[in-house]
Amino acid sequence: MRVHPTPPSDVPPSEAPPFDSAAARRLREALGMLPGHVAYGLRAQYGMDVGPDLVTAWERGLRAPDSREVSALAGVLWCDPAELLYAARTLSEHRTVRGVAVPDLARRVGLSVDAYQRMEESGRWRGTERQSAALVAALGLSPAQFVTAAGRDAELAELLRSAVTTRWQAYVKPLAKLLPLDRGTIEAALPRLHADYQSRMVATLGWGGGVGDAGDGMAGREFLEGIVGHFWERVQRV
Repeated sequence: MRVHPTPPSDVPPSEAPPFDSAAARRLREALGMLPGHVAYGLRAQYGMDVGPDLVTAWERGLRAPDSREVSALAGVLWCDPAELLYAARTLSEHRTVRGVAVPDLARRVGLSVDAYQRMEESGRWRGTERQSAALVAALGLSPAQFVTAAGRDAELAELLRSAVTTRWQAYVKPLAKLLPLDRGTIEAALPRLHADYQSRMVATLGWGGGVGDAGDGMAGREFLEGIVGHFWERVQRV
């Protein structure tokens, strides 16, 4: 039997997670409920001063519920809070979705509140390797989620493009510093990525520079444009 979640008490109400208004309406209608029923549940079960008009505004994307309201809404709709949210991308979104307050997360990763807050607001994580590992553990981030939330996708793409177009061995160390991955995983994924790119360029040469995807190097350019996604695919196969 599903237990209604208790809205976290330490998360500031002003923080709004990436709410999926269409999902909220779909889940409500699947239960045969009206906005008034949802509002009643929020008042009766969670003591929230929410009326039918506000529920309707949430579902139309006119207003956004805060973290406590999302957690309570999930309880009324008998779903997991994650079902009411878009995929989080930023540090703020990941933290808010998990109902963790800034002071608590700063303490867990070993930073002052001000230092962590500046990183979150800038969208650029600058913690040490130990702090990065603590952040991944605290927020339950996958390596790919961490890189995106830390604002490091562009840096990762640049390193990977250099790795596949030159000697990949020279980029194991800088990638190990950038990513929350063990060196062995990188050493296994990188040569595969390098080989895939080189095979596309060999195909280009094989066509003798003719017109077409192979002849004009389009396959190689497209591979480089999507290099980050290709890398994570190879990591998953390790």
